[in-house]
Amino acid sequence: MTRLHALAVLIGVLMTASAARPAVAQYPVLDASNLIQNTLTAARTLQQINNQVQQLQNQVVMLANQARNLTSLNYSSLNQLTSTMGQISTLMDQAQGIAFNVTATQTAFAQQYPQQYSASVTGDQLMADAHQRWQNSMDAFQQTMAIQAQVATNVESDTSTLSTLVNTSQGAVGSLQAQQAANQLLALSIKQQLQVQSLMAAQYRAQALDAARKAESQEQARAAAQRFLGTGNAYTPLH
Repeated sequence: MTRLHALAVLIGVLMTASAARPAVAQYPVLDASNLIQNTLTAARTLQQINNQVQQLQNQVVMLANQARNLTSLNYSSLNQLTSTMGQISTLMDQAQGIAFNVTATQTAFAQQYPQQYSASVTGDQLMADAHQRWQNSMDAFQQTMAIQAQVATNVESDTSTLSTLVNTSQGAVGSLQAQQAANQLLALSIKQQLQVQSLMAAQYRAQALDAARKAESQEQARAAAQRFLGTGNAYTPLH
């Protein structure tokens, strides 16, 4: 608008000068209406160019925003999370005696924790079975303590990972980076829940095996007493 105003003033000055100058044959005649039309046309053309420049600037800003929103996060905690969780899985797979497998657990439990011993069971068999059950309980408690130690170690690592992810999410330049940081924070939370579930499974297993050992000791005592007493028939001397 300022440029248009300046052009209008210029046109007015030219028209005034043209009207005040006496007509001389050797000077060309100034066509004021044609000059005004050409000037207005130039002004409109200039305004259109300015509009196009503004549109291009807006498109540049839009493309820059899209580029920021599509920028990928330059940090991934996936390998660290899977590595620490893999350590827990390895400890879970090292279960001795009664493994974390439905079929294997049922088979081993039926063999090592019988509901009833037969009358023909030997003392050596009773002692061997009792020792095996004691060994199962000790192995289970040892495994639980190992998993507890590993979880405590993982917590220290998770603290560092959490701090990095929070700082990364706060410094995200676009929606994609923010979403990726949020996904990794969610993965960290899930990983912590999984390792706690593994710890609980190991601990409950140890408690269950120890309770089964104590319960089985009653059946073992009954079988030992029956073996000691025999059939219960009185001794009849030969005639």
